[in-house]
Amino acid sequence: MIQHPRRFVGAVVCVGVAVSLLGCDYWPPALQDEIEQLRAETQTLTMEKAQLQAQVVDLARVKQELQGQIEDLSRTNREKGVIISGLQSQLETLRIKAVKAMSPKASTHKGPSRSPSTSASKGATKSPGSKHATPRSMGVR
Repeated sequence: MIQHPRRFVGAVVCVGVAVSLLGCDYWPPALQDEIEQLRAETQTLTMEKAQLQAQVVDLARVKQELQGQIEDLSRTNREKGVIISGLQSQLETLRIKAVKAMSPKASTHKGPSRSPSTSASKGATKSPGSKHATPRSMGVR
């Protein structure tokens, strides 16, 4: 009994292999049209894919170029920042020197180490930078 189903399965397999090897040469016209349409769409999509890949490559190249420019500009910006900081410190130093050079008498007269007798004798002669002049007729007592 086991032999009968095995023979049947074997025969079905043999017939299936024979039919698949022979193939079918008849394709309905609607199926042929659909196959041609799918082939055309495949070709179109392949061309679009190639174009998109070319665009991706171009964009990657442009991105690399722009990244290089950004790095160059960042480096230049840092260098200019250092130069600006140096110039600002030089400017501040020159301002301090200019202020000291413009009023050397005012800065020496304002020293806290003077004795009261020296300041009393020089009270009548004020520096030109002071706002309130002491009248010469008044004396310090």
